[in-house]
Amino acid sequence: MTIRSMTAFASAQGSSDQHSWSWELRSVNAKGLDIRLRVPDWLEGLENHTRSVLAKALARGNVSLTLRIFRTEDSAGQVQVNAAVLQSVVMALAEAQSVASQNRVDVRPASAAELLSFKGVLEQSAGDDDPAPLVKELSKELETLVAEFVNMREAEGAALAQILNGQLEQVAALTLQAGERADERKAKMAETLKTNLARVMDNADGADPDRVAQELALIAVKADVTEELDRLGAHVAAARDLLGKGGAVGRKLDFLMQEFNREANTLCSKAQHSGLTAVGLELKTVIDQMREQVQNIE
Repeated sequence: MTIRSMTAFASAQGSSDQHSWSWELRSVNAKGLDIRLRVPDWLEGLENHTRSVLAKALARGNVSLTLRIFRTEDSAGQVQVNAAVLQSVVMALAEAQSVASQNRVDVRPASAAELLSFKGVLEQSAGDDDPAPLVKELSKELETLVAEFVNMREAEGAALAQILNGQLEQVAALTLQAGERADERKAKMAETLKTNLARVMDNADGADPDRVAQELALIAVKADVTEELDRLGAHVAAARDLLGKGGAVGRKLDFLMQEFNREANTLCSKAQHSGLTAVGLELKTVIDQMREQVQNIE
């Protein structure tokens, strides 16, 4: 399985003897799965089927699907002559011509086009309004549309995975640098603690040397960043594992980004060394960039 982006777009067009239509399917980031459909109400059963297909294919995202249906000109029904109405129109015209002739009024004979223009002479037969065949055809096309949509999410997800793997490489490299900077500061911190201990002992009458030493040792333990570096390494491994497994891992990756950020913040607060602080700040920058990318993952 591959990871998927939550941002994608797909469209399709189709037609039958009586209808033509167009699909638009798009999605953006969301915490859960929110499906919004615009499907004509008279296509009985299609909306529920569409919602079911999308729910099975997708795990997260704000998904919008719009289906527009147009009736073709030929599907409006065939035009036919109402013989009874035409007969009555012809008889009425004949009577009018007779009366006009008796009164010596010339009346031009009506043309066929004029006869057909009288109301009711031409009728339009109703087309086949049974939506079942159209719903069946649209349901088949929906499967293809959703498959194309998922393919686009996977293609964008593959690009995101490549970016994230590169950023994880940066985090791993910076974690190693942080370990090196922490080793560099050990000698300086030990010298500082000795100096502070001597200063305290010289200026503290009756102070318990063992208690003072314990307090200074506690300070040294609190400044140790070994656990933070170990956890950063473990988070890198976990993130790589999730990217390798694929599927809907966006929520888990988002949680990991919070853990990454927590360790980087703690590292900076414990640094007490310009070089270590600089590495910690760079770590925070890369982690923020990762978190932005993770927001797009399903």
